[in-house]
Amino acid sequence: MSLSFLFFFVPAMIIGLVAQHRVKSTFARNLQVPVANGLTGAEVARRILDANGLHEVPVEETQGSLSDHYDPRTRSVHLSPEVYSERSIASTAVGAHEVGHAIQHAQAYAFFRFRSAMFPAVQFASNIWLLFLFGGFILNIVGFIFVAILLYSIAVLFQIVTLPVEFDASRRAKRQLSDLGFVATTEATGVQSVLKAAAWT
Repeated sequence: MSLSFLFFFVPAMIIGLVAQHRVKSTFARNLQVPVANGLTGAEVARRILDANGLHEVPVEETQGSLSDHYDPRTRSVHLSPEVYSERSIASTAVGAHEVGHAIQHAQAYAFFRFRSAMFPAVQFASNIWLLFLFGGFILNIVGFIFVAILLYSIAVLFQIVTLPVEFDASRRAKRQLSDLGFVATTEATGVQSVLKAAAWT
């Protein structure tokens, strides 16, 4: 039983750690590159929202590094301090990416609606699977380990199935940044690299 778990768990964890490292390194590198438009990530997000008629969607600062997200329950964009206040390639790209989710919501994008509906259950699975895993090994209860594998599988499958949502948000962000003239030609490569990394979050 433990071997079958490790066979599934270890590769998934390695892939997750590699993706996480890529996101962090790409973000950190481009956070040091100033953007020519002189706008903060929050200002970029606000202008894209307004350009798409989403005046009622607030842009708020949230605590934590790489904690940027769009909350469909409150219809609000939340940006980490680095993204909210900095004037960099990274803050521009991440701010635009999160607004991409707001646009998906406004346009009733099917994959986004599916992810939003599934998110509470998946979040529960992500938070509790480790308890079952440790409980199973400590108490030697095989059933707990089965439950842990099931919950972890649900969380991983959810991430895979909803990847189109993230890639679409980055695609929308790239188009908005281009159409609104927020990115210079010399900055396009850096912005694209951040948007690609953001799609894996």
